[in-house]
Amino acid sequence: MNAPPVMIPQADPGAGYRAQKAEIDAAVARALDSGWYILGREGEAFEREFAAWLGTARAVGCANGTDALALILRGMGIGEGCTVATVSHTAVATVAAIEMAGAVPLLLDIDPDTYPMDADELCAVLEDPPPGLPPIRAAIVVQLYGQAADLTPMLAACAKAGVALIEDCAQAHGAMLGGQKLGTLGQAAAFSLYPTKNLGALGDGGVLATDDFELAERIAAIRQYGWKERYVSAMVGVNSRLDEVQAAILRAKLPVLDAGNARRRAIAAAYDAALEGGPITAPVRRDGAEHVFHQYVLRCTDRGGVQAQLRAAGIGTGIHYPVPVHLQGAYRGRVPLGPARCAETEDAAEQVLSLPMYPELTDQQVERICAALRGLGA
Repeated sequence: MNAPPVMIPQADPGAGYRAQKAEIDAAVARALDSGWYILGREGEAFEREFAAWLGTARAVGCANGTDALALILRGMGIGEGCTVATVSHTAVATVAAIEMAGAVPLLLDIDPDTYPMDADELCAVLEDPPPGLPPIRAAIVVQLYGQAADLTPMLAACAKAGVALIEDCAQAHGAMLGGQKLGTLGQAAAFSLYPTKNLGALGDGGVLATDDFELAERIAAIRQYGWKERYVSAMVGVNSRLDEVQAAILRAKLPVLDAGNARRRAIAAAYDAALEGGPITAPVRRDGAEHVFHQYVLRCTDRGGVQAQLRAAGIGTGIHYPVPVHLQGAYRGRVPLGPARCAETEDAAEQVLSLPMYPELTDQQVERICAALRGLGA
């Protein structure tokens, strides 16, 4: 009897550690030897290096990507008495961050081809806001799976309405639109540094970026109890700090991020070729955008059958995301929806399927996955 094939996991953050073990171990040792473990030199250096890599004036580290979004909203004075437009097809963290800041989330539908927010619906609700809601003060645009939303009309509509456009770049480290990195197009951007992200720590972490120096300074105070002077709160704050060990690890990983993204694109191209002529089409790329493939997402009418066929070949898969936020028990019936009622979102949630995607996949593993893709429907 033949043994089942060794499973290729859909995500493998441990492989990222092993690929840079010497550099990461040295960074951890350096942070431990320093004797300073919160808001010290490693964190300050990471903030400078990340801002320089991204191309923004400032970056501010924090505890996680959810907090990064909430801190941006708090720093902008957006909370109780405000509405923030975003999407339901996202990790629940996006919506949780809005409610953490005290604002009301308004959930809009998605572009069914590329999955970020539908630009037409955002423009419509900014022009004619739904009745009964507080004023819309911000739009959080999720750059989902690693490529840009249709930002040009969104930026124009937000500017006309006096609404802040905030980029949720949790899955888009290094992605571009029109030759400009995502995270530099809106007023501010939030990045998760969760271990599976394109730039991931070995624990929780987040960072936000902006060209607004005063906003960055407010957020830097808010993340530590509102302190500008130690133990004296100049404003209401929270505790959301990126620790020194994680900052040191991120400093070791940042220099190889661009190469890792290039490897992701090469793997995606191999998957594209394997799918050509088959029953499932490759993911759509937005014109003028450079995708960094945090996820490589198929759309399958028989998702369960495709998953089973890939599982039999030893190929792990994931679903990002199986239940739209507005249909989850914590939010169902109490969070307002836009005029499209998230119809495309609900369809996508029934069909999306993520293939293995991380730079450490070997050529042999990629070929195994491609062979399984060529066999779909056979």
